[in-house]
Amino acid sequence: MIITGLVVGMVLGFVFQRGRFCVTGAFRDLTLTGNTRWFSALIVLIAVHSIGLFLLNNAGVITLEAEPFPWLAAIVGGLIFGAAMVLAGGCATGTYYRAGEGLVGSWLALIFYALFSAFMKLGPAAGFTEGIRSITLDNGSLQASTGLSPWVFVVLISAIAVWLTVHHARKLKTPMAALPPRKRGLAHLLTEKRWNPFATAVVIGIIATIAWPLSAATGRNSGLGITTPSANLTGYLATGDTELIDWGVMLVLGILIGSFIAAKASGEFRIRVPDQDTIIKSIFGGIGMGVGAAIAGGCTVGNAMVSTAQFEYQGWVSMVFMIAGAGIAAKATIKPTTSRAAVPAAESRTV
Repeated sequence: MIITGLVVGMVLGFVFQRGRFCVTGAFRDLTLTGNTRWFSALIVLIAVHSIGLFLLNNAGVITLEAEPFPWLAAIVGGLIFGAAMVLAGGCATGTYYRAGEGLVGSWLALIFYALFSAFMKLGPAAGFTEGIRSITLDNGSLQASTGLSPWVFVVLISAIAVWLTVHHARKLKTPMAALPPRKRGLAHLLTEKRWNPFATAVVIGIIATIAWPLSAATGRNSGLGITTPSANLTGYLATGDTELIDWGVMLVLGILIGSFIAAKASGEFRIRVPDQDTIIKSIFGGIGMGVGAAIAGGCTVGNAMVSTAQFEYQGWVSMVFMIAGAGIAAKATIKPTTSRAAVPAAESRTV
């Protein structure tokens, strides 16, 4: 039943919002400050997801299908998406969960991201998208091109993830200052306590793994995804074609609902109206994310969290060029003297 997509999305939206897990900051920090903490958390997420995926695949619960490598699309789409998400103030999931928090700039970015992903995948530009993605190389994964078992790469990235976790744990010598808790027990943990990025990454990796068999049970042999479901939702609203409503559409709707619930429960929901400059950036950022993600075959979820966990070249190459695009945009648009580089500009004004 596709309703499981809504449930998974709600849980995921809650976790993303409370964990403040947005890949934009991770990629941006690599360039602006050299801080690797959030990027390291992403590697942990990929490692957890890869373990789950190949366990399920070996057990016959899901089938991971080999795909050719659309190298040109991964490069071009990755660059466009990486630059655009800095303008938008968040990646695809970051935009969804911040929209649930009441950020008007994220609402605009999300609307244009969904519109232009549909334009590129279902609309007039679909032929161009298919054309650039048809330029491929065979053996689109590490295991296919090397002939090695995928478990070799699972062990390798898991070892890297463990090392990074230990490395950053040792760097946190003093606890961060925090206000006295107003809640106790589970309520304090879920809605008040600051979440550790590495623990958040593990939880998201587990959710991403669970998503695969639930999605496959509805005939959609895929896991988490944001771009195609966003395009399908837009297509449904434009045409009324109910065949476009699938598990993935329920997922993205659930992310919005889950993030709203988390923001309300933690007292972080407020309607925040950005200035004119931020509105323009949000719109153009949303457009670029829709175009880039459609070309690249996925956003920071579909490529940097899911495709990478399958050790597909598309995911890893797209992620590298997303980092490059984010770095270029960050250096061009963010003043090096600002102390709020990790905070989206869309949060600058509240009402």
